[in-house]
Amino acid sequence: MSRALPKYNKRRVGLAGGAAAVALTGAVIAGTALAGESSEGGGADARTLAGPGTVSCPDVASQLPAIPASAQAEVDRNLALLDQQITEANKRLADTVGQGGPNFVQNAILGPLEDKRVATVNRIATAIGRTADRPAGLDSLAACSLDAQGDPAAPGQEETGGTETSAPPAGDVGGDAGAGGGDAGAGQDGDASGVGTVSCPDVAPQLPAIPASAQAEVDRNLALLDQQITEANKRLADTVGQGGPNFVQNAILGPLEDKRVATVNRIATAIGRTADRPAGLDSLAACTLTK
Repeated sequence: MSRALPKYNKRRVGLAGGAAAVALTGAVIAGTALAGESSEGGGADARTLAGPGTVSCPDVASQLPAIPASAQAEVDRNLALLDQQITEANKRLADTVGQGGPNFVQNAILGPLEDKRVATVNRIATAIGRTADRPAGLDSLAACSLDAQGDPAAPGQEETGGTETSAPPAGDVGGDAGAGGGDAGAGQDGDASGVGTVSCPDVAPQLPAIPASAQAEVDRNLALLDQQITEANKRLADTVGQGGPNFVQNAILGPLEDKRVATVNRIATAIGRTADRPAGLDSLAACTLTK
């Protein structure tokens, strides 16, 4: 037996009405640290007159098929997590006003948010797919945009108080697929700038036998793991001296882990279509900074 998720759609309709009420009454909250409140809390969007804007993301709940009862709790948790990710992104947006260069918001907030949402919607699809047809195309709902300076969000998009906005996915090429996405910064040593390099667990040796039907997809994602490390090392060098003491963790290592979670999940899904799905690959996602 399955049931839909009216409560999430209701909350988002209520949020849109709350935001409209704020606009109509002119009740702008000046000086607030946040650009908005999460739809999870049901609060209306509150912007400052010169605020950094808010994040606007596609509504996932309304795009889901009927959800099996066995998957309902897991789907609910991940839908709530999507709201939480936006809340955190909006907070980061407000906390980092004026930091970085022209691409800071895209690279440090919108891009990482998209990576988190890709991993989360994949978990939703996997939960449904255990006992029903796995929904396809949820990744297309991962990208978010910046509702800058309080301009209205595009129709059909949920507007919540998260601070993260999404960026386009990382490049699809790069690195030798056989390198398995990151031998502790393979090929990245000897950094002349002295900023250090990213070191990540090697994924390829931890994989089981790969079915022939999955080999090409696994190879592409192993190559993508390498590319993600290359991009993280470039960002590390390009942002030397920016941010506070947690900048590297929040803007580079954390987003890299989110990307790797999404990528190893795609690897596990590809293998799992015709063989046993490998478990525990998420444990290989976290990376460290090697000086």
